[in-house]
Amino acid sequence: MKKIIPISLTALMLCQASIASANDLVAINAQQMQTLGITVTSLVAASPVMSKQLPGEIVIPVDQEHVVSTPQSGLVDALYVTAGQSVKRGQTIGRIHSAELVALQRDYLRGRTQHQLSKNMLDRDRELYKDGIIAERRVLSTESGHQELSVEIKQRRQALSMAGMGDGAISKLEMHGELSSGLMLSSPIDGVVIEQMAAVGQRVDVSMPIYRIARLKPLWLEIHAPLDILHFVKQGMSVNIPKYQASGKITTIIRSVNRNDQTVHLRAEITVGVDKLSPGQFVEVELLGEGDATHYAVPKTSLVRNGKNGYVFVQAAKGFIATPVIVVSEQAEQVIIRGGLTGKEKVAVRGTATIKAAWYSSLAQ
Repeated sequence: MKKIIPISLTALMLCQASIASANDLVAINAQQMQTLGITVTSLVAASPVMSKQLPGEIVIPVDQEHVVSTPQSGLVDALYVTAGQSVKRGQTIGRIHSAELVALQRDYLRGRTQHQLSKNMLDRDRELYKDGIIAERRVLSTESGHQELSVEIKQRRQALSMAGMGDGAISKLEMHGELSSGLMLSSPIDGVVIEQMAAVGQRVDVSMPIYRIARLKPLWLEIHAPLDILHFVKQGMSVNIPKYQASGKITTIIRSVNRNDQTVHLRAEITVGVDKLSPGQFVEVELLGEGDATHYAVPKTSLVRNGKNGYVFVQAAKGFIATPVIVVSEQAEQVIIRGGLTGKEKVAVRGTATIKAAWYSSLAQ
């Protein structure tokens, strides 16, 4: 049975004691509501559920970024692109003058000559052995030497390839025997030059980075969210960046908690509005859930707290009933709640402090 609590001046001034029951009726008639400035609003179904704005940083996915480095030490002779320019896969983006490359080419040509001489000797010894002029042992020795040179020439060709010479350039070297000190750098992907890390005329060592090139669609969004959001967030949840009309989906929830600020790390893949975003940019983010028939959006002034518990005052025929609710998420002006509500109720928006005072007073009696 509900307890009827008449409102009085004493009740309005009392705000104390813990709450023992959530179903006490605070009796307030229409005239008292007008006098005390109490107003109500209807529940609004919250679809989708939305979090408060969270900080996030735009980053490049790890598999979309490449570094172009020098395969051989030398002098930067020319650079053909700079930061911000788009490039195509295989496009020449720079040239390095390398004396070490000349030495590798010379060794390769010398090895090819030795390999050819070895093959000729092997062919000759096989003929002599067939005619019974030499022993089999000599043929086997010649074959062994030829095989060693075959392995060595493959190694030298691989060294040229690792130094940055393509198959076409190596074939041209084999045909014409012309040594070149110019080493061409090419883009490994279609993308955008993010950073130029060397200048023309600079001497560089092996593996020194020259360019950072990345594909900028899609992008990742790294979000640092409060720990209590874990009950709300899930993989596949929509993410919205309102200021830039960009959106995507949560792909990863890293449950390792930051010790300094007690936040969790969320990662989203942004696929819509990517052209308006840049790596390293900080943005404000909203998380959007699927929405649910039991979730409702109410003004933040409707929510009444007692410790960790939340309540709304639902209007009844003779006053208001304190109804417990669970807060799903909070924003600047509204909260998303769920609980034993049908959606047809009206809740107090203004004057909740007055109702709360009367409610506390009755529970203290």
